[in-house]
Amino acid sequence: MIDTPQQQAVDAAITSRRSIRAFLPTPVAREDIEAILDVAARAPSGTNTQPWRVYVLTGERKTQLSDAVLAAYMDPQEAARHTEEYNYYPREWKSPFLDRRRKVGWDLYALLGLTRDNKAGMAAQHGRNYGFFDAPVGLVFTIDRMMEQGSWLDYGMFLQNIMVAARGRGLDTCPQAAFTQFHRIIAEQLQLPPNEMVVCGMALGFADPDKIENTLITEREPVSAFACFLG
Repeated sequence: MIDTPQQQAVDAAITSRRSIRAFLPTPVAREDIEAILDVAARAPSGTNTQPWRVYVLTGERKTQLSDAVLAAYMDPQEAARHTEEYNYYPREWKSPFLDRRRKVGWDLYALLGLTRDNKAGMAAQHGRNYGFFDAPVGLVFTIDRMMEQGSWLDYGMFLQNIMVAARGRGLDTCPQAAFTQFHRIIAEQLQLPPNEMVVCGMALGFADPDKIENTLITEREPVSAFACFLG
C-alpha cells in the first residue's frame, strides 16, 4: 500500500513526538494553543463525558507556580511532606519495565555528563521539571474526583492528541508526572476547587536544538514483541 501525504503527515507527527527537556523562550501564540486544545478535545471519551480540564500558564503566573513548587522540592524536609495523590508508577518494579525505566534515566544522565555518584546533579536535573524545562507555556491538567478509571484512560487519549497536534504545528512537549507530588501547592496556586484532582503537567513550546538532552530518542519494542495476531 502506498502512503498518502495525509498518512505521512499523521505518522510524522506521531513518530517525531519526543519528551523535550530544554525549550527556547520563543512565545507560543494563544490562538495556536487554543487550536491545539480544540483539536485534542476530539479525543474519544465514554458516553462523551470529556473529563479533562486544562490550566494554561504563561508569564508571571507560570513563574509563580514554578517558584513555589521548586522551593518545596529543594527543601528535603518540605519535599517529604508532599506525596502523590495517585500511583502513577507501580509499587513494585519488575523486568522488563524496570530495565526500560533505568535505561532512559541513565541515557539522559550520560548525555548530560552526570555520573551515578552525582546525586546533586541528578536532583538539579529533575528539578528542571518544575520550571517546565523553560518552556514558555505550562499546562496543568485536572480531573473531577468522581471520575473512575475509564475516564483516566480517556484522559490519556486527550493528552496524546495535544502532543500530536503540537507536533503538527512544529511545537514540542514534555508530559510531566513529576508535578503530581506537589498537587497541594498546585491547588493553592491555581485555586482549584476541592473536586478537582491534578493529573499531570506538560511543557509546551519550541525545542532548543542546541541542547544535548534533546538528542535523546528512547527505544521502542518491535511490533512482534507486544502484538499477538490471531486468525
